[in-house]
Amino acid sequence: MLTPPASTARTRPEPNLGALDIDGFIQRNEGTWARLADHTRRARRSVSRLGPGELDQLVADYQRTSAHLSHARAAYADAGLTARLTRLVAEANGVIYGRRPRSLAGLARFFALTFPGAVWHARRFVLVSALCLLVPAVVVAAWIGTSDAALDAAAPDAVREAYLEEDFEAYYSSDPAAQFATQVTVNNIQVAILAFAAGIVLCLGAASILVFNGANVGIAAGLFVAAGEAPKFFGLILPHGLLELTAVIVAGAAGIQMGWAIIAPGDRTRTDALAEEGRRSVVIVLGLILAFIAAGSIEGFVTGSGLSTPVRVGIGVTVEVAFLLYVVVQGRKAAALGETGLLGNPMPTWGDEYRIPPVDPALAPSGA
Repeated sequence: MLTPPASTARTRPEPNLGALDIDGFIQRNEGTWARLADHTRRARRSVSRLGPGELDQLVADYQRTSAHLSHARAAYADAGLTARLTRLVAEANGVIYGRRPRSLAGLARFFALTFPGAVWHARRFVLVSALCLLVPAVVVAAWIGTSDAALDAAAPDAVREAYLEEDFEAYYSSDPAAQFATQVTVNNIQVAILAFAAGIVLCLGAASILVFNGANVGIAAGLFVAAGEAPKFFGLILPHGLLELTAVIVAGAAGIQMGWAIIAPGDRTRTDALAEEGRRSVVIVLGLILAFIAAGSIEGFVTGSGLSTPVRVGIGVTVEVAFLLYVVVQGRKAAALGETGLLGNPMPTWGDEYRIPPVDPALAPSGA
């Protein structure tokens, strides 16, 4: 009897048992998850939509899916599957226990976990959004600042002179501080909402708004650089502009995230993906309102004030660093706690606040 050479035996590909196991796990339990999602969605609108048998089924499927989530976390390194089951269990938890935070406690949780969790979830889109705004700003500023032809094309000499010597700086003290701050805040919120809403056009709407705003910043910066007055420009733009542009970038990321849900919905239908990312993006836009209020207040009361340039810029840098630390630190904490960043979802703490009924051993996933 002939045996294969040792080298042939060693090079024979091994089956990917882990992949086969997780595929089988999903196939065996997909029906339970789909039924739990359907019952949860109907019960969220009104529990009366479910019959007595369906309510019992909802609790049973909740227990099963909780066990599936524990098994998936321990057995499979699949972030997508874990996130999906976490979302299912969290939504069902809210329906069964009715523990949705209200009033001040709910508001505190929104800013402590839900909003930073939503921004952290969208961090890759924040990077894309930042590139859409900052790259055109830098390119246009460098082009106008170093090219006489570009400078002449940007504006006539008289217009540039008036803009550099009077108009740009006078803009920040053109109205009483409180009125100016309010106007700026409202305008910035409108830009953010537009960038968010435009993202549904396959990301292109939000991206084009970001590019346009970045190019406008680049034109202003380029004019000052060409005139040798860059310190004046940055002394006026940085106090409020750091936080303001960061908030616009994050709002643009919310729009791009919605558009991407249509392009690449993953294992969800496009309708479900758009609905889910839309809820998360609404959280981002709502949370950014405070950032825009802060930026508008700085622009109204600090940028055009008589404070020295180092003090004004220092205030802007301090506020920007505080916002970034808040989003990163609280965002990572929220993600570690299982916060999905979705508006209206309870947080699955798996502790005393949301007690999961004991899982019947018969409901544990087979093949664990």
